[in-house]
Amino acid sequence: MPIEPMITPPAYQNENSKMRTFSPLATGLLATALYSIQSTAQNLSYGAANFYRSDNVTAWPITFPTQFQTTVAANLYIADSLNRNASQAALIVSHPAGAVKEQSANLYATKLAEQGFVTISLDLPTWGLSSGEPRNGVAPEQFSEAYSAAVDYLGIQDFVRIDRQRIGAIGICGSGSYVISAAKIDPRIAAVATSAMYDMGSAARNGIRHSFSLEQRKQLLAQAAEQRWVEAAGGEPVYVGGTPLAITNETNAVSREFYDFYRTSRGEYTPPGSFPNITTMPTLSSNGKYMNFYPFNDIETISPRPLLFISGDQAHSREFSEDAYERAAEPKELYWVPGAGYVDLYDRVDLIPFARLTEFFRENLA
Repeated sequence: MPIEPMITPPAYQNENSKMRTFSPLATGLLATALYSIQSTAQNLSYGAANFYRSDNVTAWPITFPTQFQTTVAANLYIADSLNRNASQAALIVSHPAGAVKEQSANLYATKLAEQGFVTISLDLPTWGLSSGEPRNGVAPEQFSEAYSAAVDYLGIQDFVRIDRQRIGAIGICGSGSYVISAAKIDPRIAAVATSAMYDMGSAARNGIRHSFSLEQRKQLLAQAAEQRWVEAAGGEPVYVGGTPLAITNETNAVSREFYDFYRTSRGEYTPPGSFPNITTMPTLSSNGKYMNFYPFNDIETISPRPLLFISGDQAHSREFSEDAYERAAEPKELYWVPGAGYVDLYDRVDLIPFARLTEFFRENLA
């Protein structure tokens, strides 16, 4: 992920306490930044439709508890024509790392609800409207638990009849690694798909294509540890990484790809209580927790439940889907989207293979 400045935003209070939002990975160079969002020149090609709404699907805001005694905020999507008294299959979708459910997850959930699935899109703990401290915190175990908590909710609610044996899950970007982590220990998740997956642990430890050295890794951990002293003494949190607030001549191609989604009207969204200049940015002091996250270890134990890995064949992150596929046991599938980059699979409906996702879950949640 791109190297970006650290920011300390103005303090504020809300019902969940301090801050709101999240990011893929901080690479940790110390710097400061003035906030300057440039909502310009978004690329809406290939049917970019992050904020898509369906005339045939109704969304209900819901909440449910986790085993960590946090509350997950989510949306429940049901097609208006669906028979809620008949046994139905359900899908759980979570957003990219650094995003909230309004970015990509709602789109996936809506499109698949149109195909007859009951769907949930959720905010990961410490992000969006979900509770959890610190705000913008990195907590991989809690992120994975959110999927299991959603299974709990689906299995006990009485608004629509859900077959407990027919619940699947989808993870986009970093949530691809969280859903795999969840499925390894929760056999109630009957089928798993990932889209544009990031292994957040490997990305933190090694960088893209193992571009980080051990010395760089230790430097990041030292910075996080030093910030813990600051916060333990009552100091303010610092936010790092994520998507640049402005494009310069030095901005690399990956950062430009993220900017076009997160910093323009194509996908920009600031949750209530947060600030635009910290969206996609985790806290420095919690960011080191990714170093201990190994979601692909024991991935083969998910078998015989099926796995579908979707990636653009031009994505800078394709190594993570390749790695997971190689480690996983059958049944498994690696689905390449020709010509697609990484962020393309967030919202470009002409590229996202919704037909294959529909087929996969109909076959495996029958």
